[in-house]
Amino acid sequence: MADADVIPIGSGGRPGRGSGRRTTPSAAARALAGPGAAKARSARTTKPRAAAVESPAEPRGVAAPGVQAAPEPGVQAAAETAVQGGQDFAGFERFVRSTFGTDGEAKVAEFLAFMRRRLTGDYEVDEFGYDPELTDEVILSVLRPLAEKWFRVEVRGVENIPDTGGALIVANHSGTMPLDGLITQLIIADHTNRPLRTLAADLVFQTPFVGELARKGGATLASNDDAERLLSRGNLVGVWPEGFKGIGKPFSERYKLQRFGRGGFVSAAMRTGVPIVPCSIVGAEEIYPLVGNMASLARLLGVPYIPITPFFPLLGPLGLIPLPSKWLIEFGEPIRTDDFAEGAADDPMLVFNVTDQVRETIQQTLYALLMQRRSVFF
Repeated sequence: MADADVIPIGSGGRPGRGSGRRTTPSAAARALAGPGAAKARSARTTKPRAAAVESPAEPRGVAAPGVQAAPEPGVQAAAETAVQGGQDFAGFERFVRSTFGTDGEAKVAEFLAFMRRRLTGDYEVDEFGYDPELTDEVILSVLRPLAEKWFRVEVRGVENIPDTGGALIVANHSGTMPLDGLITQLIIADHTNRPLRTLAADLVFQTPFVGELARKGGATLASNDDAERLLSRGNLVGVWPEGFKGIGKPFSERYKLQRFGRGGFVSAAMRTGVPIVPCSIVGAEEIYPLVGNMASLARLLGVPYIPITPFFPLLGPLGLIPLPSKWLIEFGEPIRTDDFAEGAADDPMLVFNVTDQVRETIQQTLYALLMQRRSVFF
């Protein structure tokens, strides 16, 4: 063995040189390694590589047992929004209950339903332009706190207003601004559950916005034709025969009735056979004490008068706030007209006598109420 040549492994059988072309050992190298090495090498080359075993993918959002899964960003944001919305709604609900009482939710629901009907046009208007829903929900609702809290209106004789059928309510007119007509309309609606259709002057319907609102509130032109049509259909009709002379009279002449016109309202009641109910109003004279009139400016603007009161125009818009006088309203016993002979409405003397009777009844009632009132404001 000492004389044997040593052949390096991988030299390709030639001493000192490696060709780099063979990848397997030479025969001499295999002989020197022995048969066991060949078997072991064969086992290593033929043994298959173990495939990587991948664990099955777990579904997203599912945590392993005992581990709490973190919510996805979108789900968490939606949950936070829902919680915040619930808190906001709870706060709004508390605000509604504290503001409108225990039935606040019902009031808000009614208001939203009202607005929906107004926007969609789902409401009724009669041939005169009267809008019952707008009158009840808006106009009278605004007037009610004024009558109850500010003027503290005391009402008497409501039982004299018929429960059914037509009737003509005749009242005195005063106060510089026609608030007495609006308050009378409210009182009758609240105590009889019947609307009062009022007769108004031409100027009301010639005034922008005011005329349209007056028609929707139940007013119509003060003419015999319109009055008879309303009365014949069983409506309560209100008239203030003094007109602008009544509301525009000086404060020194307060509670002194002016002329009742030509008695047209009496002839309308006679033709339809409805009763006439006198109405006396105390308290309206003091809301705007009229101490002067800008006559020249009124003629220029085409209006009956422009009032001067202790607070207007001195205080500007603040002078338009009415004084909180104490009001008394009394409805007298009805004066029947259905027992007159046919054609009585065409008798001017009879019409004048009935007109004077109505006027005298209202005047005497005013004097009686003034004696009973303790103070202008209490």
